Amino acid sequence: MSKYRIKHITRYSYPSPVIDSANQVMLFPIDDAQQEVKKHDLIVTHQPSVEIFTDYFGNKVGIFSIIKPHSQLTIESHIEVIVHEVPLPANDTAPETQWDNLATIREEFPYMDFMLQEHCDCHQEITGVVQSFMNETITPFAIAEQMSAYVFSNFEYKKGITNVETKVDEIWKLKAGVCQDFAHVLLVMLRIVGIPARYVSGYICPDSDELRGAGATHAWVEAYIPFYGWLGVDPTNNCIVGDKHVRLAIGRSFTDCTPVKGTYKGSSEHTLEVSVSIEDGSPKKIDTPVTPVFSYQVHNPAVPDNSYRRFMEIQQQQ
Repeated sequence: MSKYRIKHITRYSYPSPVIDSANQVMLFPIDDAQQEVKKHDLIVTHQPSVEIFTDYFGNKVGIFSIIKPHSQLTIESHIEVIVHEVPLPANDTAPETQWDNLATIREEFPYMDFMLQEHCDCHQEITGVVQSFMNETITPFAIAEQMSAYVFSNFEYKKGITNVETKVDEIWKLKAGVCQDFAHVLLVMLRIVGIPARYVSGYICPDSDELRGAGATHAWVEAYIPFYGWLGVDPTNNCIVGDKHVRLAIGRSFTDCTPVKGTYKGSSEHTLEVSVSIEDGSPKKIDTPVTPVFSYQVHNPAVPDNSYRRFMEIQQQQ
């Protein structure tokens, strides 16, 4: 069992006032038997009313609007959470029985949603790689571990060469990317062999160099293991998800789990900064100033723009 305090700050700055800002946030930690949310505060500048609803996948989603002119928008999420270790799947059911179960449920709710594949030209090439793992005398859990190890070993962890809109074709060609890219490749591989798989956004703790992506936002995959349930697999670090991962949202891909997105009316020029601080019980105070782990600027000073512009749908590139 591990306890964490997390501060996640998203800040948009504009060179001139903007208006009619409408936003959606998915910064509410999942609260279940594995993850206990002790406290969560969402603080937004200009103090708009935040309406919260539950989406199709069971995630909490907040929406708010700021009508009046403003030159900055800051969204702070403060989380206190306890995460428990999870037991590994028991090896007490024959592999053939488990694969038969997957063949039965793949077109049933809710698993069918997590079997959908995005179109990619490299699908046949990926299928060729995946077939080398297929052996119905070993369990789906073992296959998932092997695929995670493949992504970890064959893709370079490299920041700045992809973004949130990069497709699997490009990731597969580059053989490189960050946590969300690793997750998207593993999703495709698992679904090809008939294992329902879902995208998870969250954090990996503690704030150290022990794991890639530690101390910031992170992404991984949950695979459905017959007669067990959903099990987290982190291909960025080639590990089974335990009490060092804090979950925010689940979905079919990053698009379903975008932490912050929205639209506004005004100049398209803006700066986005995101920072994350994670405290795991050490003397470090969470109120210590936090250095942004992600910064993004849109420059277009010569072109006035009063049309709606969507914010960058952003997850920090760990």
